Amino acid sequence: MAAENTFRQWKKQCLNKIDLSKKGSVDEDIASLVRMLNDSEQYFTTSSCSGRIIVIDGVSDCPDVQKQNCSWLFVTHHKCQKMDVVSALEGSCGDAVFKFEPFVLHVQCRQLEDAQLLHSVAINSGFRNSGITVGKKGKIIMAVRSTHCLEVPLSHKGQVLVSTEYIDFLVEIANQKMEENLQRIERFFECLKSAMRHEDPHCERTDATEEKSVYMRRRRRTQGSRGECGQSSKDIILSDEDNGLDIGIDLFT
Repeated sequence: MAAENTFRQWKKQCLNKIDLSKKGSVDEDIASLVRMLNDSEQYFTTSSCSGRIIVIDGVSDCPDVQKQNCSWLFVTHHKCQKMDVVSALEGSCGDAVFKFEPFVLHVQCRQLEDAQLLHSVAINSGFRNSGITVGKKGKIIMAVRSTHCLEVPLSHKGQVLVSTEYIDFLVEIANQKMEENLQRIERFFECLKSAMRHEDPHCERTDATEEKSVYMRRRRRTQGSRGECGQSSKDIILSDEDNGLDIGIDLFT
């Protein structure tokens, strides 16, 4: 009962917070998905992005360019055109980079079984970089992620390094990735609705207790490779408590 009350308190605090993202609201293509999760008793979302195509301008001669230190020259959560990128590059005075970043969703789960269900649905929907993190304070976070990213440098010190034909080629690839990304989101949404109703006519079964579960398969493989008392270093994240980080178990595919 105490754990239930704690989860409800976390959920209330999170959903009542002001959206501090650059856009300030949930992306249109995942609004229904986010609403369904937040309306359920088992889940609530902590961050999300439906996927985006961006051009950012970083500092020249800096090998580790962080987004917060960059100028955002262009961003869209939909497909783009070549001239969108060409026009954005006119404002570059550093090292401009063209990126496609796929859908990402972080969901806090009430119980580990709820996270396992969500994880199985994500994997079966094509988000194969998804994983579960369990913090020492009991927070269970499920991250829905994929790997079909794209990142290409376009300029250096404000000097464009590529032709407009190559930009056209990059935009075509990014738009294809965006289309695939949206298809995966739709599949994930439909499969999750079926799984939460305990019926799944279109997807591989995602019951967290089934032996076919991706989570269970991974767990058996891990146990088989390290024995009953062994512990794989890649499954454990140890963080300094003074930095405000949890000690957690990471379960990633």
